[in-house]
Amino acid sequence: MTGAQFIASIRKRMERELGKQPTKAAIAARLGVTVQALSNWEARDEVTADQMAGLILKVESVSANRTQLSALRPIVEFFELTPARIGSGENYCIFQAKVDGFEHPYLLGLRKELEAHHGIYIFHDSRGRALYAGKARSQSLWKEINLVFNRDRQLQNIRRVNHPERRQDFRTSDELRRQIRTVNVRLHELATYVSAYEVADGMIGQLESLLIRAFANDLLNKRMENFS
Repeated sequence: MTGAQFIASIRKRMERELGKQPTKAAIAARLGVTVQALSNWEARDEVTADQMAGLILKVESVSANRTQLSALRPIVEFFELTPARIGSGENYCIFQAKVDGFEHPYLLGLRKELEAHHGIYIFHDSRGRALYAGKARSQSLWKEINLVFNRDRQLQNIRRVNHPERRQDFRTSDELRRQIRTVNVRLHELATYVSAYEVADGMIGQLESLLIRAFANDLLNKRMENFS
């Protein structure tokens, strides 16, 4: 096999994968070689088994480095939440991309990033302490974050007084009978900030387990995750 035939075969494989013909630079990047080195490969009258073995090991090394660099990427950290009601119900989303009727470019871009990726997210209280850590593996970060934002968890509770909501006069004497009680609340009543990270699919479960186990407490997550 000549070098030109060998590279042509790689080009065809990449074309089927990408849906378009790859550039010479793209092929070189995939193999972990320079464009000049790729040209040298194409100029070879014969590709030996030893040369192919060396290239395979090179590709393996480059792939491992590429995976490490792309395995974890911050999307947003300690983003201040501005809860917006969804429809006429009691659910909220963490923010709306439209402000005063106009699309806010930063918020729109952030929402698209959260919609496009899987990964890990953390809700924080007003002091920056973690309230909840979770993963988005089967659906987008945007969808998972907003689902959890409205989830009623027994661990999330505060002390409140049940004041009347109907229209009636205020009477100081009524306060004598009002009890301070512990009530369950949703995350949207406690969380002030959220952080989100794009994580390689194969690492999402492990990273979530690490976060929960490394900062174990009764508030972060009720169930202590295991390393899979």
